[in-house]
Amino acid sequence: MDFTHIAQYMGDFRFILFVLMGSLSGLFVGSIPGLSVTMATAILVSITYTWATSDALGLIMGLYVVGVYSGALSAILINIPGAPSSVVTTFDGHPMAKKGEAHRALKFATVYSFVGSVFGLVMLFLLGKPISVLAIKFQPMDYFLLAAFGLSAVGSLTGESFTKGMVSVLAGLFLSMIGLDSVLGTPRLTMGIWNLQSGIPIVPALVGLFGFSEVLTVIREGDVHAQISNVKKVSIKFQELSRHFLHSLYYSTIGTLVGALPGAGGPVASFLAYSEAKRIVKSPSVPFGEGAEEGIVASEASNNACIGGALIPMLTLAVPGDAVTAIILSVFYVHGLQPGPMFIQTQPELFSVILAGGFIGAVALLLIGLFVAPHMAKVISVPKNILLPAVTVLCIIGAYAYNTRMFDVLLMMLFGVAGYFMRRHGYSVAPLTLALVLGKMMDDNFRRAVSLAVSEDNMLRALFGRPITITLLILTVITILMNFPFWKRWVKRS
Repeated sequence: MDFTHIAQYMGDFRFILFVLMGSLSGLFVGSIPGLSVTMATAILVSITYTWATSDALGLIMGLYVVGVYSGALSAILINIPGAPSSVVTTFDGHPMAKKGEAHRALKFATVYSFVGSVFGLVMLFLLGKPISVLAIKFQPMDYFLLAAFGLSAVGSLTGESFTKGMVSVLAGLFLSMIGLDSVLGTPRLTMGIWNLQSGIPIVPALVGLFGFSEVLTVIREGDVHAQISNVKKVSIKFQELSRHFLHSLYYSTIGTLVGALPGAGGPVASFLAYSEAKRIVKSPSVPFGEGAEEGIVASEASNNACIGGALIPMLTLAVPGDAVTAIILSVFYVHGLQPGPMFIQTQPELFSVILAGGFIGAVALLLIGLFVAPHMAKVISVPKNILLPAVTVLCIIGAYAYNTRMFDVLLMMLFGVAGYFMRRHGYSVAPLTLALVLGKMMDDNFRRAVSLAVSEDNMLRALFGRPITITLLILTVITILMNFPFWKRWVKRS
């Protein structure tokens, strides 16, 4: 395959039109909590199964790229992440918006989402096969340790109190265990509630923890009738935007590698990248968590780079990297195609379609972010007594739309109350969110690893005797130790 095929599709007006249609759909579903990119992609599959393969893939790639980015819009403007991968964007994006710098936050999110998307797609083009070879070597214990490594970043997300951060992590892990036992198939911790057999739904939990708890916090502070700071329409110089470029390539590398691991995805990548940003950025524009542009860069570059990473195992191994690529895989099967080790060599034209659709989608992301998103920023200048009821309605709609059941609305409210009390008593909701997202992955893979190792002569060697496993174990232990208060005090003294 060469650039000729890609350039051919990038110059095809019909193909560009389909990608732009998908991009506008991605803007809509990604920016409204509860309307997930996965759900929209599934709907499009049923619509496009009679279409030409290139048209269907172009539409879906536009939706995929812009949809992942659009989750940052609601995360920045109203503190409700449009998707789990946008949770980290709320840490610094919404504080910037509350200061009247929503335009600035959106510009950084847009530019570095574009950088991450392009980086991931370039890596798909250059390193698709080598990365897929590495990804296929991961065993269940490696996935468990990867998730544990993600949780070990809790020290960078909890402020001053490591203990409170660990309490939040344990609470999240406990909640993630609710549902059907993955090994025995029996209900676990459901308290006889049938609706909990499928587990705690992530989207209603996120909407409650970040959105509804914000409403309750503002009401308690008694400034419901206060005016929010005017949103400043800023002109950011190229030098300001580009000064984080080299760091963004590092965050994008994290996103691409994590995206190539089936089941990991954007939430893991963005948390890891944010942790790395706090480690390597010694002098952020403002402290992390208070509106640091460096935090937005880390989150958005990494979660959009996951797009290219997630496509790698899907195309080369027929193993989807996330929920969206699992649906894209079904598009291939519907059209009689078979992804696998020989796909890139035998179907170079379709590989070009995916890359061209991704690159056009990235350009659409940039245009939408620079010219459409700033107008959406006006929502933050609405008086709180008008904005809060609207946010509450969005919370209810977002929770209900996820599974179309009122039980999820009740769960959202319960998580909102829990998030409100956690904030009041100094407990960060970020570690709980991460543990809730990763807990099931950890549980399933650990039990699978133990089941496989029991039949071996040396169980410990079977569990921890591989180079990848040893490397992840060492990194996890070192990261945990570095987050303990006594270690931090020792580092400061030295």
